Amino acid sequence: MTEILVLYYSRSGHVAAMAQLIARGVAEASGCRARLRTVPAVSTVCEASASDIPDSGPPYARRDDLVECSGLILGSPTRFGNMAAPLKYFLDGSGDLWLSGKLVGKPAAVFTSTSSPHGGQESTLLSMMLPLLHHGMLITGLPYTETALLHTDGGGTPYGASHCAGPDNMRPLSEYEKQLCRALGRRVAETALLLKR
Repeated sequence: MTEILVLYYSRSGHVAAMAQLIARGVAEASGCRARLRTVPAVSTVCEASASDIPDSGPPYARRDDLVECSGLILGSPTRFGNMAAPLKYFLDGSGDLWLSGKLVGKPAAVFTSTSSPHGGQESTLLSMMLPLLHHGMLITGLPYTETALLHTDGGGTPYGASHCAGPDNMRPLSEYEKQLCRALGRRVAETALLLKR
């Protein structure tokens, strides 16, 4: 079974909902399954350690999840046009994997949620790609053959799946946004299968 790691940080639940849809898309590729993982929040006061097991949702990611996966899909809410600190903190700890080349050649993709279409979606997606490129991963986006990209009036970019949650963070994912999440998961899974051959 080919496993794709869907690794994310979510604060208000939108990125977590996107991760579930992306995992469904991964499972649509025959012989693939998703491994859902999250990261703990980062303390703003001092270095603090979270419990090894979150109160709810998927388990926290371990470095081994990165090594064992056949592909990686990263998700984060936007923080001033960048990925959130907890996800960056986790990735910053992967220097030894970079040094050993453990992630080289694996397909990867990114997704995000913002309060508005101009809230830094594309820059956040690009910021998440940078460490993946340094790791030698193969970035997979969403081509315009995914016709939802042509019709969405919310989230969705060729750089990766996205969602506009609204200024009050209450807007649910649109049908087009859902389609693009599933398409992203399916695309990375199918790419991983092709690379394995």
